[in-house]
Amino acid sequence: MKRLLASLFALACAALLSGCGYNAIQAADEQVNAAWSEVLNQYQRRADLVPNLVNTVKGYASHESEVLTRVTEARSRVGSVTLTADQLDDPQQMQRFQQAQGELSSALSRLLVVAENYPQLKADGLFRDLQAQLEGTENRIAVARNRYVQAVQQYNVLVRQFPAVITAKVLGYAPKANFSVENEAAISRPPTVDFGGGTPQPARPQ
Repeated sequence: MKRLLASLFALACAALLSGCGYNAIQAADEQVNAAWSEVLNQYQRRADLVPNLVNTVKGYASHESEVLTRVTEARSRVGSVTLTADQLDDPQQMQRFQQAQGELSSALSRLLVVAENYPQLKADGLFRDLQAQLEGTENRIAVARNRYVQAVQQYNVLVRQFPAVITAKVLGYAPKANFSVENEAAISRPPTVDFGGGTPQPARPQ
């Protein structure tokens, strides 16, 4: 009899949790966390390429100290601005994270523009390999970010809908912060570079 009551109680709880959206919130939250983990992995992959890229460019263009320093400093800022899955409901922290990554994107774009002015550097096998890795990583970042955006959109819609919104508020599941495409485009837009006072050469788009 006790087992029967326990089973009935468990079934009732399961039905209640399912009906209030708890299970759906848990699944959506896990999807967001997994998508964010992939975003971080790809951004870290890019950051790991920076030291070798800087050192290779330095070997041919050591006097481009300002550009090299900016890339190094931007990478350092990226490492100091962390955003864990538990902080994804903090829009301000997301903005700081996004700004740091955008500054590194801009610095790397400037570095690649400078490299265009050094034929020997462009012909260097290691530089070409690093450049290819960087381009591939940027593509992976774009894919990972898109998956995160979609996961957050699904999660945010869920926690705002009835009856899941009640469960979300009771259990503290707040909407997640998402990437701001407009803001990042402004932050990440590579600056114009002028080689020797001629017509300014626009930086290559990422």
